[in-house]
Amino acid sequence: MTIKKHVKAGGGVDLQMEGPVATRAIVLHVERKSRSLVNSFDRDAKSKLEEAIGLAQAIDLEIVDKVIAPLLKPNPALYIGSGKAKEIAKLVEETEVELVVVNAQLSPIQQRNLETEWGCKVLDRTGLILEIFGRRATTKEGILQVELAHLNYQKSRLVRSWTHLERQRGGFGFLGGPGESQLEMDKRLIQERVTKIEGELETVVKTRDLHRKGRERIPYPIVALVGYTNAGKSTLFNKLTDANVLAKDLLFATLDPTMRNITLPSGRKIILSDTVGFISELPTKLIASFRATLEEVLAADVILHVRDINHKETEAQGQDVKLVLEELGIDEQRRSLIIEVWNKSDLLDDTELANRKAIAQRREDVVLVSSLTSDGIDRLLDAVENRLGKSSTLYNITIDPSDGKGLAWLYQRGEVFETKNFEDGRTLLTVRLDGDTAGQAEAKFGKAMKEKR
Repeated sequence: MTIKKHVKAGGGVDLQMEGPVATRAIVLHVERKSRSLVNSFDRDAKSKLEEAIGLAQAIDLEIVDKVIAPLLKPNPALYIGSGKAKEIAKLVEETEVELVVVNAQLSPIQQRNLETEWGCKVLDRTGLILEIFGRRATTKEGILQVELAHLNYQKSRLVRSWTHLERQRGGFGFLGGPGESQLEMDKRLIQERVTKIEGELETVVKTRDLHRKGRERIPYPIVALVGYTNAGKSTLFNKLTDANVLAKDLLFATLDPTMRNITLPSGRKIILSDTVGFISELPTKLIASFRATLEEVLAADVILHVRDINHKETEAQGQDVKLVLEELGIDEQRRSLIIEVWNKSDLLDDTELANRKAIAQRREDVVLVSSLTSDGIDRLLDAVENRLGKSSTLYNITIDPSDGKGLAWLYQRGEVFETKNFEDGRTLLTVRLDGDTAGQAEAKFGKAMKEKR
């Protein structure tokens, strides 16, 4: 796709998309330098730049050039230094690109000033991720969440950068004042749309709660997949469920959540939930907008943290996911529910594979797998089974023919595996109950309840 530029008064740039040619862009990574000790999980500048290029390519941009700009202290007007800004301006002129992607979070004024300085469109990290999300969302909920995040982002970008936003509109009545400016009207219209979307999403949240309560009546455990984007979650999800979720070597290839029933080797049924991938420096506004989707993680009985173990920065990516989980409300107690799935083992060389296997065997919370070759999938299912088994137990419970309420109670609160009818009308049920429910059942059924050996 190509962009036709129209420079407005005041330096703003109006972009019109034409044709199938990819938009030409420069990717600029701003590397903040700190005098403090470097965090052990920090990435190097080249890796951050490559990730930014991957994000840009996810919306089909043609990367003409890439630049790293070291920065000790942000410039309030341009974010980067004036010298680097002039250098980029010259590069924009020489390459005739239509867009500069800045891998940093810019203020509205900084974005406007850079567009004026360079004479082209500027997209910061938040705007870039929003563009990707906008393309990936397919369900009504996903589209609403993306629009909400985009409107909240755009609302802060309505600065007095163009003269048409300063014109006054006439007031109402004969004695009305000068009325509201175009800028004020734009902000009001955006806020009205935000309020409307928030109301629609509130309905989505209530519907999701009803679905969750419905699942509680048929209490299949929920196992949620989380992980850094492109760690292989969707490929693993497809392998475990025989589903056909889009799985590509592409950042944020899938956005909308997917849930499927699967049966573990023991015959126990669970619900597997796939969620949106995380990324470093994921803007807080985006996390807030997608909270309704990510609440499925909070309700999960087991969380599978999928990691691309072959990635050179797998440790840093893992730390980023943990930070987002903490922001969502996964506390110290619930972290015991997490199993790390070290994915893409088929890409490791023999030495690294042996090393990773040795580490995984020593840890109860790690399983080494390859979603592509299925290696380790059986071990992963066993690990999920064991983790779920810690909070539940199988019982044999005998129900009298007159105790219809007791029979219904067991089907509602437990997971019935097997039933056997006796000649006298009694029914023997083999049922799995978690700790709290088992205590209630013991008080309800007494000696008729025995733990299955």
